[in-house]
Amino acid sequence: MIRITTRLSDGAVISDLKSADKDTLLSSVAALAAQNYGFDVEQAHESLVERERLGPTGFGGGTAIPHCKVNGIDGPVGVFVRLDKPVEYDAIDDEPVDLVFALFSPVNDGAAHLKALAEVSRMFRDEASRAQLRGAKDADALFALLAGFEERDAA
Repeated sequence: MIRITTRLSDGAVISDLKSADKDTLLSSVAALAAQNYGFDVEQAHESLVERERLGPTGFGGGTAIPHCKVNGIDGPVGVFVRLDKPVEYDAIDDEPVDLVFALFSPVNDGAAHLKALAEVSRMFRDEASRAQLRGAKDADALFALLAGFEERDAA
């Protein structure tokens, strides 16, 4: 089983990110991922935007799971951001988004990518989990919560 914290560095968790719109959000997420995991920021941003053209990754309940494949990594990695104010995202329920887990996977790794997407979507489907993420006081608390979801899932 793939675990959230094994692919999420604590530097890739941000609380109260300011973002004016979806494109700014995707740009910020790509930059944060590139900074933490060492891949090309332009490729990451372009890949996220291209994936959104196929269909929005707004998951519902104020959450989004933008995802794409990039060169330069050997397994799925993620970025988690909580926005200071929700942004319009074309989510499936037409609600704005404030919780975002962006997932970046190796170009040739379909199975791990799908497993990671499923894990994040399980967390976001749970209303109590979303409430806890929204209530966390800072990035450290968010990271601890994400680690806690992992342990709860394993039990």
